[in-house]
Amino acid sequence: MRMSTKAQYAVRAMVNLNLYSDGAPVPLRDISLRESISLTYLEQLFVKLRRGKIVKSVRGPGGGYLLARPAQDIHVDEIIDSVEESLVPVACMDKQHGCVCDDQCVTHNVWHGLAERIRQFLSSITLADLTEEAQGNIKKVASDQ
Repeated sequence: MRMSTKAQYAVRAMVNLNLYSDGAPVPLRDISLRESISLTYLEQLFVKLRRGKIVKSVRGPGGGYLLARPAQDIHVDEIIDSVEESLVPVACMDKQHGCVCDDQCVTHNVWHGLAERIRQFLSSITLADLTEEAQGNIKKVASDQ
């Protein structure tokens, strides 16, 4: 299974937002530059993250985005769900398209179990966890130089 670019970028952008916020709004342009993600693409993702109540926007000079709630209360699966990405391992489990089999296929339970484990894993990781790991990586790189 391969996670989409949309999901990867949304999680990366959220970690970056949390790393550099310090309680002040972070402009998407700054995240775009640090993460090498197109500003237009980030704008689309953050509209969805705002609708998902993951971030809130601040308008005007000095504006940007803030977390809508504490990082320890935001889980990776929520971020991915907010940008409308599916966490199912096979297309036939997607609720929009559904399985084309008339009867339950013999591998349904395998895919269903895998989907549950993926969701459990991603829901066990918070934005705070990822931010802490990123801070450790930044410190390591700085000490290596």
